[in-house]
Amino acid sequence: MLGASIVTVTGNADAFVENYRGILEYSPECIVLQGKTCQISISGKRMTIDYYTNEDMKISGCIECIRYH
Repeated sequence: MLGASIVTVTGNADAFVENYRGILEYSPECIVLQGKTCQISISGKRMTIDYYTNEDMKISGCIECIRYH
């Protein structure tokens, strides 16, 4: 789907998110992003946002669950 959010996960340590609209919640245990068509919840431990731009971001930490809703 054109403009859909893309989440690329490397093991359980890194996630790259493309085509998101904004950050709704940010804590070491949960990061919630607004995508263009849904919300993306990434939960885990010791999570940080390494960098973000208007187009993409990198999340690091111990990723346990990624949920689209």
